[in-house]
Amino acid sequence: MKKHNFSAGPCILPQSVLQKSAEAVLNFNNSNLSLIEISHRSKDFVEVMETAKSLALEHLGLQNKGYQALFLQGGASLQFLMTAFNLLENKAAYLNTGTWSDKAIKEARLLGDVVEVASSKNDNFNFIPKNYTIPSDADYFHCTSNNTIYGSQMQDFPETEIPLICDMSSDIFSRQLDFSKFSLIYAGAQKNMGPAGTTLVIIKEAVLGKVSRTIPSMLNYKVHIEKESMFNTPAVFPVYVSMLTLQWLKDLGGISVIEKINNQKAELLYNEIDRNPLFEGFIANKEDRSKMNATFTITNDELKASFDEQLKQSGINGLNGHRSVGGYRASMYNALPLESVQVLVSIMQAVEKGA
Repeated sequence: MKKHNFSAGPCILPQSVLQKSAEAVLNFNNSNLSLIEISHRSKDFVEVMETAKSLALEHLGLQNKGYQALFLQGGASLQFLMTAFNLLENKAAYLNTGTWSDKAIKEARLLGDVVEVASSKNDNFNFIPKNYTIPSDADYFHCTSNNTIYGSQMQDFPETEIPLICDMSSDIFSRQLDFSKFSLIYAGAQKNMGPAGTTLVIIKEAVLGKVSRTIPSMLNYKVHIEKESMFNTPAVFPVYVSMLTLQWLKDLGGISVIEKINNQKAELLYNEIDRNPLFEGFIANKEDRSKMNATFTITNDELKASFDEQLKQSGINGLNGHRSVGGYRASMYNALPLESVQVLVSIMQAVEKGA
């Protein structure tokens, strides 16, 4: 039976990417060697790394604009600390919209003063704060574009004279933005780009070298730039799969094409959530809803068992909400086909008819 994979992360990947990566594990580039046993400094893998970095910058429209792409390790969680180590001299401003931004704030406070410009924490993160003021004397402003756990997403980003930093782990490459507004973007690959194990960092070189502290080599962006993401042995397989996924996206037509598909998927599901009295969305303001992670609950507990059984029978996987929130979460990343959302919606309608 076909599986419809709504997993929040590790994410669904294109079937063609899975096929090519599986082949590379057995025989990479017809070398009769596995991708995961060759030297990371071999010509074949260096080419993979360079292609992956180039494709990332190309998709974001940041080639030849003073930006560098890095593939590092430690997930977005390590970037919470690396961002502060490299950029926080005195004070930083943070917008708190979910669990991950809350964790980023905690790490930054180890290294300096953090101003929380706004937060939706007291309302269980069910909206994106608006109309906040960013202190002009802060070293940078940090936000999280999409909140996988609660299902909210920033639709607009503030205009600010200080560097704009964004954790885009769960919606990078999913929609068109003016990415040149950002001085640093980071994203764990496992949400919308590849398997767990590598993290993409896009950084404007001009913002580096302005803190007085000594930065440990492993946490220093300048070191990783100089070593071309090879300061330590990179996560070879995740980088390769990320490269294949970025190439798949390019062959599809790029971000402009996938954004239209993502909008279709989100509109289809949210229209059903709003129409069907048996389901209720988690996010208070419709304009704050995530197009990547739709969170919702079933309003009649007596029908939950029936709904869950129909999901299972239809091959739907990964729809359970995060353990801290409950309910359901449909993660509709780039590689999820529209057909999978249509199957989910049909089950929601079937449960309504049988009620």
